[in-house]
Amino acid sequence: MNYLKKINILFLFIFSIQNLLIAQKIKITDLKCEYLTIPIGIDNTIPRFSWKINSKLEDINQKCYRIVVGTDSLAVSKGKGNSWCSLQMHSNKNLITYKGNPLQPFTKYFWKIIVWTDKMQKTISSVSSFEMGMLSPSDWKGAWISDGEDKDLKFAPYFRKVFNVTKSIKSARAYITAAGLSETYINGEKIGNHELEPMFTRYDRRNLYVTYDITNQINNGANAIGVILGNGWYNFQSQAVWDYDHAPWRNRPAFCMEIHITYTDGSKENIYTDRDWKTSSGPIVYNSIYTGEHYDSRLEQVGWNTISFNDKNWKNASYRKAPGQYISAQSLEPIRYVELIKPIACKKINDSDYIYDIGRNISGVTSLKISGDSGTVVKVIHAERLDKNGNLDLSNIDYFLAKNTKIIDPFATDIYVLNGKKEQTFRPHFNYKGFQYVEVKSNNPISITKDNLSAYFMHSDVSPIGKIHTSNNIINKIYAATNASYLSNLFGYPTDCPQREKNGWTGDAHIAIETGLYNFDAITIYEKWLQDMRDEQQPNGTLPSIVPTDGWGYEWGNGPDWTSAIAIIPWNIYLFYGDDKILRDNYDNIKRYVDRVTTTAPDGLTSWGLGDWIPVKSKTPVEFTSSIYYYVDVDILTKMSKLFGYQKDYNNYSQLKVKIKKAINYKFLNKVKSTYGEGFQTELAVPLYWGIVPENLKKAVAANLANKIKENKFHLDVGLLGTKAILSALSENGQAETAYKLASQKEYPSWGWWMVNGASTLYENWNIDQQRDLSLNHIMFGEIGAWLYKGLGGIQPDEALPGFKNVLLRPKFVDGLNEFYSEHIGPYGKIISAWKKDGNEIIYNVTIPHNSTAKVYFSMNQKQCVYLNNKKIRTDHSYKIKSGYYNFYIK
Repeated sequence: MNYLKKINILFLFIFSIQNLLIAQKIKITDLKCEYLTIPIGIDNTIPRFSWKINSKLEDINQKCYRIVVGTDSLAVSKGKGNSWCSLQMHSNKNLITYKGNPLQPFTKYFWKIIVWTDKMQKTISSVSSFEMGMLSPSDWKGAWISDGEDKDLKFAPYFRKVFNVTKSIKSARAYITAAGLSETYINGEKIGNHELEPMFTRYDRRNLYVTYDITNQINNGANAIGVILGNGWYNFQSQAVWDYDHAPWRNRPAFCMEIHITYTDGSKENIYTDRDWKTSSGPIVYNSIYTGEHYDSRLEQVGWNTISFNDKNWKNASYRKAPGQYISAQSLEPIRYVELIKPIACKKINDSDYIYDIGRNISGVTSLKISGDSGTVVKVIHAERLDKNGNLDLSNIDYFLAKNTKIIDPFATDIYVLNGKKEQTFRPHFNYKGFQYVEVKSNNPISITKDNLSAYFMHSDVSPIGKIHTSNNIINKIYAATNASYLSNLFGYPTDCPQREKNGWTGDAHIAIETGLYNFDAITIYEKWLQDMRDEQQPNGTLPSIVPTDGWGYEWGNGPDWTSAIAIIPWNIYLFYGDDKILRDNYDNIKRYVDRVTTTAPDGLTSWGLGDWIPVKSKTPVEFTSSIYYYVDVDILTKMSKLFGYQKDYNNYSQLKVKIKKAINYKFLNKVKSTYGEGFQTELAVPLYWGIVPENLKKAVAANLANKIKENKFHLDVGLLGTKAILSALSENGQAETAYKLASQKEYPSWGWWMVNGASTLYENWNIDQQRDLSLNHIMFGEIGAWLYKGLGGIQPDEALPGFKNVLLRPKFVDGLNEFYSEHIGPYGKIISAWKKDGNEIIYNVTIPHNSTAKVYFSMNQKQCVYLNNKKIRTDHSYKIKSGYYNFYIK
């Protein structure tokens, strides 16, 4: 017995050591709260937590988890939490919501995750944290203040306050919300590396607050706070067609701020905005988010944001009413100067005129180092293109600015006045432009070189999570240009273009949603923007065509082909992230919106909308495309109601869906010819893509579409809505070869035509010689970026197991392309779908992350077989695989 007991003890010891070694090879990584890493100042009282399993071992699956949350980091590290200690939950989910004690404002919480794998190996994450901010209106003690001046005054207001610290600081936070834009300084240094904050909202309904950790910026003794306010979209002083200068909220910029200091002895002290703050004008004599910034450096008040400054000539601030009903946390990735770009060329026109080329089209600003006599006026003009004589040409982007204001408020132009003291560096505070070329023009001779100017690529700093590379350089350029345009149009909300409009067009956004989600971790931006959309929705369900808006867009451009964004974007985020919160948040709004459209479509058809915007030549009826998007919205609402168990809604909208589909097919489908309408590319692609075509006719309709494209010599003849559908309609219905030929086309009209003509971003119009409607940095034709993942790599989420819990792989090994690599980092980790042709063989490499599975659907001819580990496998339907690395051979 003693012998057997010793053997058992030895076995248990060896087993424990083995499990310990295995556990050390498994790591819990990418801990996020509200999809942010160590966020501060959040206001969701039931925050979400997510994590990933990382290991070089094969096929690791989570079977159980336990979460520990508390205010004591040491206790949490030991597995004890005073806020929430869950049981050992039998679940393979890596996204959970908080279920502990009520979270308190201004409190830092620590958390960690313990995971047990399918072999019951236990792995413990490191300790992370999140911090709550303002949770209710009563938490705000500061007052809204302004400088009391008229909204038409051009000068930007500056504010300051001095306070004293006499004890040792443990932590300090600044909470600031503004009507307009703000920059905050502590003791002369700007806090944070964020720009253009807070983000644009419907100001008379909601304002956002930003939280900064200023612990290291505060000194013992005297400290100075400085704040500059910019107009942003709140006090829009430029005159353009969207009437922001007549916005119902428009007023002089204002802000509310609190600084919360916690001392090492446990005591606390807060500093608030009130009338004791001092205010003055400064060197920013004009600023417009739309046009530019004017800065007179002779008016600089040196040291204005430091303790040594004498503010006797500054006046006291004025109290202001809060601009909106709600103040919410800005819980999203900030706008940053993401990339510094140096010019590739500088051309001297004369001794007071220089033209720079930064080599590619971006959204952002320029920084200019220059010296000259006091009073010298320097204009820095930004444009996307040059005319035939090599001069800047703004005619494609400045035509919406009122002509009578261009002299005093020139488009895409910063104006600097030198003080003559030394070399100065200028960079605007409160705007951005879209540009590739920059002209520096002065009223006096200046001496500058290529090194005097720098450009900064600005956008919401979302993490890249996708990668495409192929053996076709045109495809590679199209992919890069698509991503550049996507980022150039992400500034806390998705926009159409970064120069002429900067509007949050709903149509552009939902067309590009998959492109965005395959390539960037942008959920926080869309969650914010969907809140904007809910704030904009009228009681009867109507949505505007641009969001946010001052009221423009409720009567134009807002039919279902555009405002389907309210349904399409949440549904896609659910598919990509597996998180149903965005569906729950928007369910009632989608329902009200669908019911509003239904009032315009008693027979199941609606003509409300813009239609296939900017087509090449063929014009598809608006009733056709808008009715299909109406169907899409109802289809999504039906799926949501089933998901949430809303049986009455499910029955109602299921019947409505059938009615719409029947009405579309009754009016537009020719069953004998298997075609729709006149048989235009859009008329065939859109019903195929969105599931309108009867199952028994799909193959024939797809063949007709392919023939139509072939007749057009593999050139596009679609607008915005057709572009969204055409590539996937082909590749998902047996016509992948045609889709690839269309995608890789280099002649007009095509994406490749833009690349051949030097594009670094996507354009607004297929015709590059168009006189207007030709922004050179537009995302609306960007669906091709998503199709590369879907159509060639075949990476698709599984609606039954969303968030890539189960990955669907449908690669297409098209002729004319020898190599293809696609990579997407989903909620569970990195997914790779890559293939390479070697003679008559195709090598297909797949990576599936831990804690997930996949189904592979092979597309090949009847003579080919698939081998894995030198064994032929059955591929008559799909092939199921676990997480791991796979090398398939097709021959």
